[in-house]
Amino acid sequence: MTFSEIRIRPFQPGDEAAFRRLNEEWITKHFGLEEKDRITLGDPVGKILKPGGHIFIAAANGEPIGCCALLAMEPGIFEVAKMAVSDRYQGRGTGRKVLEYTVAQARALGARRLYLETNSKLANAIHLYESVGFRHLPPDRVTPSPYARSNVQMEMLL
Repeated sequence: MTFSEIRIRPFQPGDEAAFRRLNEEWITKHFGLEEKDRITLGDPVGKILKPGGHIFIAAANGEPIGCCALLAMEPGIFEVAKMAVSDRYQGRGTGRKVLEYTVAQARALGARRLYLETNSKLANAIHLYESVGFRHLPPDRVTPSPYARSNVQMEMLL
């Protein structure tokens, strides 16, 4: 699979199962599903899209292999969340392509700031976020997270 064969597109009806599967795959591999995960993954249209967010699906030969969401926080601010790449497609630049696409879409939507939460155990993800311009929030700006696994908060000013 070459880099150019991966296509990224907006979420479409019927993508719900793939979005859930991709996220459950990485979450259960490293952590455990939390109630907030179950709620969001069980209703991505109602919990992400209807409140003004966006979901992007990466596909190879029509098969969903990755995803990322922009959660509307307040005007001009989105949270980058539920980013996942199937294990089979990791290490090939897919995550970078998905993240860069998501950041570009946020810019096109007029975002001024992107925010994300992750875990220090996910060193490769943190390195990717840093490489595209995300910076760690200083301790005085860190806020409580609805996720027990979240111990790193980052932002990117656009």
